Amino acid sequence: MWEGKKVSVIFPTFNEKDSIRQAIEEVLATGVVDEVVVVNNNAVAGTSEEVAKTPAREIMEPRQGYGRAIRTGLENATGDLLVISEPDGTFVGRDVKKILAYADDFDYVLGTRTTQCMIWRGANMGFALKWGNWCVAKLAEFLFNGTILTDCGCTLRCISRRLYEELKDSFFTDQNAFGFEMTLHVLKRGIRYIEVPVNYRRRVGVSAVTGHALRTVLLALEMIWLIVRFRLGLVSTPRREQA
Repeated sequence: MWEGKKVSVIFPTFNEKDSIRQAIEEVLATGVVDEVVVVNNNAVAGTSEEVAKTPAREIMEPRQGYGRAIRTGLENATGDLLVISEPDGTFVGRDVKKILAYADDFDYVLGTRTTQCMIWRGANMGFALKWGNWCVAKLAEFLFNGTILTDCGCTLRCISRRLYEELKDSFFTDQNAFGFEMTLHVLKRGIRYIEVPVNYRRRVGVSAVTGHALRTVLLALEMIWLIVRFRLGLVSTPRREQA
């Protein structure tokens, strides 16, 4: 529990067999996480066996796509505070508490991996990836006059149950840009959010996206196209009613 609220952590998994058990144990070791929901998105053989060694609850999602896996996890999580992360070894479990520390004041709390002193040696955050994430994030911040945004691709975040219920019917992306789509809904609706620097470690194994230059570029272009669509009003996002 965090301040009397139930906390769920959602882990999508595809190629994280060698790191997922440690990732689950790290977040549970914080003492504030009530449940871990692992969404098996056609994961490599042996993943389910690793999850079974932990208290985490595994859900099978045969429809491929990072966004689809996260959406399924959100649909099945029971917490008041919904934390999304990655079980690939890049994030530090204790940073969940850092994210939750701001959840009392903000319905949406984002991590950022672009703070240089928190990028660990060997992490996949070289010059091009770091500044590419920064530039796309700044474009969104500028066009929507948002709060400071420095990382368009950080998956570690917390969304309140209330905000999730407001946004869930507007989600449409099933692939890797889903996290940024969620952020654009928040920006467009003028919802208060905050970004928090988090540790970023070397990944266990190779990423299916950022481990390949071409896929990384295509994802960046997809994110820019999402910004254009939201800015031109081509995406329906009803505004939050004022209290």
